[in-house]
Amino acid sequence: MNDRVTFSEDGQEQRPLKDYTEEAYLNYSMYVILDRALPNIGDGLKPVQRRIIYAMSELGLKATAKHKKSARTVGDVIGKFHPHGDSAAYEAMVLMAQPFSYRYPLVDGQGNWGSADDPKSFAAMRYTESKLSPYAELLLSELGQGTVNWKPNFDGSMDEPEILPARVPNVLLNGTTGIAVGMATDIPPHNLREVVSACIHLLDNPKTTTAELCEIVPGPDYPTEAEIITPRSDLLAIYESGRGSVKMRAVWHKEDGDIIVTALPFQASGSKILEQIAAQMRNKKLPMVEDLRDESDHEHACRLVITPRSNRVDVEGLMGHLYATTDLERSYRVNLNIIGRDGKPGVMSLREILKEWLAFRVDTTRRRLEHRLDKVDRRLHLLEGLLTAFLNIDEVIHIIRTEDEPKAVLMERFGLTEVQADYILDTKLRQLARLEEVKIRAEQEQLAEEKAKLELLLSSDARLKTLVKKELQQAADEFGDERLSPLVERAETQAFNETELLPSEPITAVLSDKGWIRAAKGHEIDPTSLNYKAGDSFLAAVKGRSNQNLFLQDSAGRFYALAAHTLPSARGQGEPATGRLNLPAGAVIANLLMGGDEQKVLLSSDAGYGFVAKVGDLYTKNRAGKAVVSLPKGARVLSPKLIDSEDALVALVSNEGRMLVFPLSEVPELARGKGNKLLSIPSSRLQSREEFVVDCAVVPAGGVLQVYSGKRHLSMKGKDLEHYIGERGRRGHKLPRGFQKVDGLGLE
Repeated sequence: MNDRVTFSEDGQEQRPLKDYTEEAYLNYSMYVILDRALPNIGDGLKPVQRRIIYAMSELGLKATAKHKKSARTVGDVIGKFHPHGDSAAYEAMVLMAQPFSYRYPLVDGQGNWGSADDPKSFAAMRYTESKLSPYAELLLSELGQGTVNWKPNFDGSMDEPEILPARVPNVLLNGTTGIAVGMATDIPPHNLREVVSACIHLLDNPKTTTAELCEIVPGPDYPTEAEIITPRSDLLAIYESGRGSVKMRAVWHKEDGDIIVTALPFQASGSKILEQIAAQMRNKKLPMVEDLRDESDHEHACRLVITPRSNRVDVEGLMGHLYATTDLERSYRVNLNIIGRDGKPGVMSLREILKEWLAFRVDTTRRRLEHRLDKVDRRLHLLEGLLTAFLNIDEVIHIIRTEDEPKAVLMERFGLTEVQADYILDTKLRQLARLEEVKIRAEQEQLAEEKAKLELLLSSDARLKTLVKKELQQAADEFGDERLSPLVERAETQAFNETELLPSEPITAVLSDKGWIRAAKGHEIDPTSLNYKAGDSFLAAVKGRSNQNLFLQDSAGRFYALAAHTLPSARGQGEPATGRLNLPAGAVIANLLMGGDEQKVLLSSDAGYGFVAKVGDLYTKNRAGKAVVSLPKGARVLSPKLIDSEDALVALVSNEGRMLVFPLSEVPELARGKGNKLLSIPSSRLQSREEFVVDCAVVPAGGVLQVYSGKRHLSMKGKDLEHYIGERGRRGHKLPRGFQKVDGLGLE
C-alpha cells in the first residue's frame, strides 16, 4: 500500500483516498476487536475492565480497605490507562458492581448502583463510593510475582498489565457481551464450583469430551433464580459449537388464589413486565386477569402479584400465555467468541475454552514459581556473601574503612561476586557488626528447603498440574456457591388465540322478524320488550356466552356462524343478518342456536325427520353457510333443541294433535342430511300442508312437558307421557280434547 504514496513538489505526502480509507477502516476494526469489545481468555476481561480493576488495586482499594469516591477511581483510570471518556469507564465499573448483572461482582459499591428494574438508574460517580470485592483477589493476587507481561499505557508514560493472572476461568464465570466490527460475543455466566470441577476433571483426563464436561457444567448459571428451560441436548449443542440461544422463564406459585412471581429472567425488568400485562388488560386482551401489583421490598427482591378474575381461570394456561407475550420468558443469544492465547479472536467450544485457559493457568503458575525460584536463588547468593562477611567481620570492616576501592579488594580477598560485594557495601557497618551466624544459617536452610520444593515442582508437569488443581479447589471452597438458576425442561408455551381471550359473559342474542340481529348482556332480559323498527317484531332469542358462536338457521336448512362478541349491542336496533351472510334466494333466517362445541342438538323438519348433531360440526367460516338439514318437498325447518342428557325423551306433536314420545337414544347422530323418521307424516299430506309436525321437545329424565294450545297449557309428567310413548317413526296418539290444536311444546 505504501508504494503508492507520492510526494508533491512542495514535499506534501499524497496517497489514493481508497487506500487511505481502507487502511483506516481495517485499523479501526482490528482495534475494536482486539482492544475494546472482546474478552481475553486469560482473565475474561475487556481492556477497560482490566484497567479499572488494575487501577483500583494500585489505589489500594482492596476488599479490606475503606470505600473511596468512584470519581477518584475513574479519574485515575482515564488519567493513567484508559484513553476514553469518564462516563464509558464509569458504566463499565457499574456493570462489574451490580450483583444482578455479574454472577461474581468484581467491585463492591456503596450508594445507588442501579436496580434490577432499571440497571442504568445508578447515581453519578461523584455520589457513589467503591472498592474491590473479595472475588477480585482471584484476578490480582499474583500480580507482582512475575506472572504478567507489561506493555506501555496509551501515552507511553507508564506500564500496564496485558492480562491479569487469573486463578479461575473468569471468562466463563461472569460472562460478557460485546459488539465488535463484523463479530460479537455473548458469553453467559456460569457457576464457579461447576467450572472448577470441570477444569480439575480436564486436568486429570485430558481426552475428556465436551459431552462429558457438560455433565459437570450442565448449563449457564445466571444471577437470578429463574428457570433455564432449554433442553439438555440444545445446551450440549451450544457448548459443542460455541453458538446458540438459552431460554429462561420466570418462577411462580399460587398463594390464596393469586399468582406470585418470585424470580424473573436475567436482566428482565419487573416494572416493564407489569406494563406489558397492563397493556394487554387495557386492550381487553386479558379478561381473565382482575388485578396486578408489585409487592417487592427489601425482604422479597421480586414479588409480582397477578390476581385472576375467578378461581375457575386456568392458571397454567394463563401463565403460558404471559410467557409467550411478555418478558416473563426471555431468550439469550450465546456466542462464545474470545481472544485466545495466540491473540486472535475465535468461537470456541466449552472444551476448547477450558483447555486454553488451563494452558494459560499452568503457564502463569510456572512463571510464578520460576520468579520465586529466581528470588530465592538471589537471596541465597546474598546470604552466602553475608556469611563470608560475618566470618571475617573485622577484616571486612577494616577494608571498608581503609581502602579507596573496597569493592575490588573484597571481591579479590574473599572471592565474592560483584552482586555480593555491592550488597555488603550497601549494608550499614552497624548492621554488619550485628550479624548473627545462627540467623543467616536458619534463613539459608529455610530458603534451601523452599528452593528444593520449587525445583521439584518445576521439574514435573504432573506436580505442576496438581498445584493448579489445589489452587482451583481452594478458590472454589472460598468463593463457590450453590447454583442459582435451576435447569428445568419445560414444554413450549403458546399465546391464547382471539377466541380464548374473549370474556365469557352471559348474553342473549335476539333475532327480529325482518332478520335483524343484536346481542344483549345477561340472561334476564325480555327480548320482546326491546325496541324494534316500524313494521318489525320479535322472532327468536337464544341464551349463550360472549365467547361462543351464534348459529343462525335459515328456512332452507343451512347454518351460518357469527362470533357472538362481534354482534351489535341490543341498545340499538341491531343490523340485518344479510349484511354479513349470503342467503340463498327466497331464504330467511328462521332460528338461532348457541352452545359449546361438544354440546349435542336435535335438528328436525316438520316432515317428521330429524337427527342429532354436535354444535361444533355446524361451524363454518363461509358467508354462504353450510347445508346441514335436507328438507323433503313442502317441508320447513323446526327450531333446534339443545340436549342436556343422554337418557332424555323426544316428544313430537302434529297439527292434528297426534303426539309421539320415544327415547333420544333411538335418534341417530349425523353431521348433515335429512335424518331418520321421527313421526310418520304422509308425504302427500305434507306437500299439501294438511298434516305436519308443529313442534318437538327434548324432555330430560323427570322433566315436565308442557303442551300449549291457545291461552291454555297442559303439563305432562312421567306417568302422563307413558300413554304417548311408542316406537320412533309411528303416528303417535291423539292428545285430549281441547289440546288437539297445538301451538307448541315447552319444558317447565
